[in-house]
Amino acid sequence: MAGAIASATLFALPAAAQDTRLSLADRVSRLEQQSQQQAGTTSLVNQVNDLQQQLAQLQGQIEELQHQNQQLQDSQKAQYADLDSRLGRIEKGGASQGQSPAAPATAPGPSASSAAPAAVQPASAGAAAPAQAAAGAAPAHADADQQAAYDAAFKSLRAGDYVSASRGFRDFLVKYPDSPLAPNAYYWLGESYYVTMNYPVAIEAFQRLVKQYPQSDKVSDGLLKVGYCQIELKQQDAAVATLKQVAAKYPGTKAAGLAQERLRRLQRQTAN
Repeated sequence: MAGAIASATLFALPAAAQDTRLSLADRVSRLEQQSQQQAGTTSLVNQVNDLQQQLAQLQGQIEELQHQNQQLQDSQKAQYADLDSRLGRIEKGGASQGQSPAAPATAPGPSASSAAPAAVQPASAGAAAPAQAAAGAAPAHADADQQAAYDAAFKSLRAGDYVSASRGFRDFLVKYPDSPLAPNAYYWLGESYYVTMNYPVAIEAFQRLVKQYPQSDKVSDGLLKVGYCQIELKQQDAAVATLKQVAAKYPGTKAAGLAQERLRRLQRQTAN
């Protein structure tokens, strides 16, 4: 009997050991699975955190772009309002001299503002041509064809059709490069681009006015507008140099005063 029990015990011990080994293997397997699940969960959490950071960055960029877009819209509205106001003053000035407000035939000289295209002195002349220039000198008379072409472009500008206005002034300058109205045409060509925020092309028009007609009474305002365009294009150093040039070359003029005021504003912005 004792032998039988001993024999049974000997057979039972390997089976128990085998069961223990299987149990350990199962536990190890389960631990490995849990570890893998935890690693996968950690990786997923990291990915979610990365996505949240990227989303926050994108939201910040969207808000910045919206802010910039609003600034551009506000600037454009201000430029449109200023241009309408100046053209209204032109018409009133023409009417006070016996001209018809509905068909301004003068090319008034600009008087620039710091926020938008340069304003126009009602007493200036040029496009109406038989009148005197703002500087006091009497310009040569433009013939009827020149006057008609100029008036058509100016009418488009007054109506807010800046594309047609710029095309009209360009065609005028190609066809009548020696016209006494050419300085005015270059100025208003620059304005038609400036008001639509096409600053590089506006600079080109204003610079041609400054270089080709240095004796024109519109040069100081044209040079001032070059500085304004450079500011809009973030060409800070060039803008400061241009505005200082206006203040130094044309002391006592409205353009010089506006240049000095804009320089002070730029200095305050830099200080802040």
